[in-house]
Amino acid sequence: MDSTNRVALDLARDGAPGGVVVVAGHQTAGRGRLGRAWEAAAGSSLLLSVLLRPGDSLPVPRSHLAVAAVALAARAGCAAVGGFTPDLKWPNDLVVGDAKLAGVLAELAAGAVVVGLGLNVVAAGPWTAGAVCAEAAAGRPVDIEALLDAVLTSLDDRYGDWPAVASEHRRACATLGRTVRVDLADESFTGTAADITDDGHLLVDIGTCLRTVTAGDVLHLRPTPGSY
Repeated sequence: MDSTNRVALDLARDGAPGGVVVVAGHQTAGRGRLGRAWEAAAGSSLLLSVLLRPGDSLPVPRSHLAVAAVALAARAGCAAVGGFTPDLKWPNDLVVGDAKLAGVLAELAAGAVVVGLGLNVVAAGPWTAGAVCAEAAAGRPVDIEALLDAVLTSLDDRYGDWPAVASEHRRACATLGRTVRVDLADESFTGTAADITDDGHLLVDIGTCLRTVTAGDVLHLRPTPGSY
C-alpha cells in the first residue's frame, strides 16, 4: 500500500474502532516526521499503524504518550524476539548506539490517534549510513511476524496506563543527560537534555536557562576528548 498511516487515518474517519492495526510488507509512499519520506525495500521492515481511541484518558496535549507507548512496545518486542534492547531518542526514534533502528509517527483524525511504526529488520536491506537493522543488532535472523506479535502484545500491556508509560519513557530515553544540538526552523543551539515534560516537550539546559523544545531535530553530540 502507499502508507499504513494513510489507510488507518481513512479507517478512523470512517468510524473504525480503536485497536485496528494496518500492516504492510511494502509502502510506496511511507512518511516520517516533518513530511519526510520513509523508504524501505519490500519485505525488509516491520511497517504498521495502530488506530487508537484513548478518549478522555489521553487529552490531545498529551497524545505524545501514544507515540511513547508504541515506541516502548517496539523496544520490548526487540528484546523478546531479537535479544537486544534499543534505546529511545527524542522525539520519536529507536536507536542502537547512535544508529537509527525505527521511527514512530502519530497523526490525529476523527477523535483517533494513529501511530505508525517503521522498524528496519532484514540485514539485506539497503540501509543508509547512520541506520541499523534488527538482524544486525541481534546478530541472527529476526522473524518479522514474531516481532509484530511481540510489539502488539507489549502495546496491549502498556496501553491506558499513561503514568507508567511516561515513567518508562523517561527511563528508556537515551537523549536525557546527553549533550545535544537542537535544529529549529530558524536557529540551532546546544545544551544538555535535562528532562521531558508531561506534554512530551524536551527541556534543554543551555547554561543560562532551560529551553523548551516542542518540535525539532535533535542530534546527540559525542563528548570531546578530555571532557569526561
